[in-house]
Amino acid sequence: MSEYEHTCMIRGDGGRAIRAILDRICNKWTLLVVATLDRGSLRFTDLHRQVTGISQRMLTLTLRNLERDGLVSRTVYAEVPPRVEYALTSAGKSLIPPALALAGWAIEHIPHIEASRDAYRTRER
Repeated sequence: MSEYEHTCMIRGDGGRAIRAILDRICNKWTLLVVATLDRGSLRFTDLHRQVTGISQRMLTLTLRNLERDGLVSRTVYAEVPPRVEYALTSAGKSLIPPALALAGWAIEHIPHIEASRDAYRTRER
């Protein structure tokens, strides 16, 4: 048994809970939104402007999922027009160090991965 094999069985559900959480955290937009909110709370429009390439619908879905999972808080201010701000919760902030570690790993291994991809494309089949 590998040293990591047991991690999928922690909850006795065959790893479904862990996979669901990792799917949410590792999707295309979540880490970008979390990293952007690490600088402080933002309104939707400001967040949309800072996360380049995300559609309004995808930002809405991402924020809704992050709020549901307890990683982002949504505060509505009783003003006219209403003001809504999004901020990381303590659980959301705790995601920053492992995300930075993963990003660091990716940066460190870019040359190797690109070389492997080039070799894979050019080898004869």
